[in-house]
Amino acid sequence: MDHIDRTLLMHLQQDATQSYAALGKAVGLSAGAAHERVRKLRERGAIRRTTVEVDPSAVGNAVLAYVMVNSDAWMGDSAEAFAALPEIVEAHIIAGSASVLVKVRTSTTEQLQDVLRRIYAIEGVSGTQATVVLETFFERPVSPRIADADQE
Repeated sequence: MDHIDRTLLMHLQQDATQSYAALGKAVGLSAGAAHERVRKLRERGAIRRTTVEVDPSAVGNAVLAYVMVNSDAWMGDSAEAFAALPEIVEAHIIAGSASVLVKVRTSTTEQLQDVLRRIYAIEGVSGTQATVVLETFFERPVSPRIADADQE
């Protein structure tokens, strides 16, 4: 991945609907060459999908919590159980005092409490510790690390 690929990724993260002509102009390529670069980035898996970012509050999911899940067994085989709970938007096996970290979005704290009950019912879960987010300062997309690429 070179500087042009990283710059294309940066521009796509800002607005994935821009034309290949606009992308090409931003990196000094023709529209066709920009299209080919983006196609190759998709093939290599650098671009996993193209999506729309939705404001959670605007669709009624203003409550955000991170939940540390404790277990008495290996949780590496429990991805499907966590994925079955639609309020869980991310789940990660982690190292440390807990086994799994999940990101939960709900409309109310009562719904969050219900999600915690359902997490606790997953086989192997021995406890949870939830942290409710009061305010989000910012969220960043994954950086294509353009500055670091110049040193490669």
